[in-house]
Amino acid sequence: MPNLASVLKDEIRRLARKEAREQVASLRSASAQYRRDIAALKRANKALSGKVAHLEAALRKGKAAAANVENGHQVRFAPQWVSSHRQKLGLSQADYGMLVGVSPMTIYNWEKGKSRPQAKQLAAWGTVKAMGKRQALRELEAMA
Repeated sequence: MPNLASVLKDEIRRLARKEAREQVASLRSASAQYRRDIAALKRANKALSGKVAHLEAALRKGKAAAANVENGHQVRFAPQWVSSHRQKLGLSQADYGMLVGVSPMTIYNWEKGKSRPQAKQLAAWGTVKAMGKRQALRELEAMA
């Protein structure tokens, strides 16, 4: 026959475990809920960071577009336009580069589409693009 003390100890141990389980169960559910909340906040943070990056890029594009405005009109750029205008004026890449204020290699890269003009260069190119053949030749003579 078991000892009364050992039976009492076993019963106390069983009740203590049961009580501890009940206490821990609420903590477990709270912990799981906190993890879900943290995961949701991380997802929301990532989505908002993406939106901010997208808006910053759009803002930078908008500033670049605003910088490209000359005389109330936006100066548009396409590589084939540089080549066709230079050929229309009958100028070499070096002469055309002098008019725009860039190197002949820059004109070559623009024509091939390897690079695009910066805001100041785009404004200068816009003024050259508006020139006719005679005016371009006069400008070149004045520079030389």
